[in-house]
Amino acid sequence: MAESASRPVFQLGKPRYEQSRLRECIKLLDDFKQGNLPPGITDHQLWEAQKVKQAIIHPDTGEKIFMPFRMSGYVPFGTPIVVGLLLPNQTLASTVFWQWLNQSHNACVNYANRNATKPTPTSKFIQGYVGAVTSAVSIAVGLNVLIEKSSKFSPATRLFIQRFIPFPAVASANICNVALMRHNELSEGIDVLDSKGNVVGSSRIAAKHALIETALTRVALPLPIFVLPPIIMAFLEKLPLMQAHRRMMLPVHSLVCLAVFGLSLPLAISLFPQMSEIEASHLEPEIAMATDCKVLTYNKGL
Repeated sequence: MAESASRPVFQLGKPRYEQSRLRECIKLLDDFKQGNLPPGITDHQLWEAQKVKQAIIHPDTGEKIFMPFRMSGYVPFGTPIVVGLLLPNQTLASTVFWQWLNQSHNACVNYANRNATKPTPTSKFIQGYVGAVTSAVSIAVGLNVLIEKSSKFSPATRLFIQRFIPFPAVASANICNVALMRHNELSEGIDVLDSKGNVVGSSRIAAKHALIETALTRVALPLPIFVLPPIIMAFLEKLPLMQAHRRMMLPVHSLVCLAVFGLSLPLAISLFPQMSEIEASHLEPEIAMATDCKVLTYNKGL
């Protein structure tokens, strides 16, 4: 009875929880920015409001990011794909399918979390998507064929090495995806902001920093995700319990991927904050001369 009392009454077609929290958080932050905070508002409430807004709202467009493509949704929606990519004994068809699905998901995440201070043509998105899928599938299939044809490895060693193929394929495709989708930023620049959030100018140097930081993040993220689970599973599969209950392999494999993914994502994202800082003196002379701020910020994207 106590459990049922703590849950809201079911309503067909409506969300389970109150959806006004986001609006309240945005209003609270707007009130703070305008200096009209209601009495009694604590720092804890302000930090919580900012956390909610940053998790859901795009910093440039001010619009909601579709849930599967938010960073907070990356682990729950991405883990099944990781599990599929790391399944042993992949066929050509399954390799192509999982690489395609992974890059489709990555392309949508890249686009949803891009720097949107400048409009991005749909053609750039398509170009990045096609390039990423092509590179991922080519590398994965090519490496599989090379290992299969190699006579230097025993069947067991060949199977173990093949488990690591997803990492170079995914890492290379991630770089290709970011470069193709966002290379127009290098010529057009991205907005840099002063300490008050005002746009100082459009910087190509900041755009270069943003792309490099994003690419490095996209290489650092798959490294533990596609390297640690094969090593862990190679150990677990030798345990008598796992040998006696082969049906446990997939559930255990899934839990290992989920745990590694969940731990790796915050670490990879924390390498470079989404709103990065750069000294004004390192930017174009016209931008450095247009502000008194020594440090400017820009949205590097995720």
